[in-house]
Amino acid sequence: MNDNKPDDKRPNKWLALINIPFQMGIIIVAFSWLGKWLDGKYPNENNIWFIILTMAGVGIALYNVIRQVNKLNN
Repeated sequence: MNDNKPDDKRPNKWLALINIPFQMGIIIVAFSWLGKWLDGKYPNENNIWFIILTMAGVGIALYNVIRQVNKLNN
């Protein structure tokens, strides 16, 4: 009874690749929302919390993408 199915324990690479943009979006939006909230709570003229946390979110999202792609290649 060999149905030529792929090994069920192996993750589907396409599914992981499709999820990456959603994960990036959630991380970046969450960090920018937090920065906007902090700028509202502690006002300043340059919106520094928004800028810093948005850039941190982008960095973390890119790190997450690189980590996931390297994991898929192994």
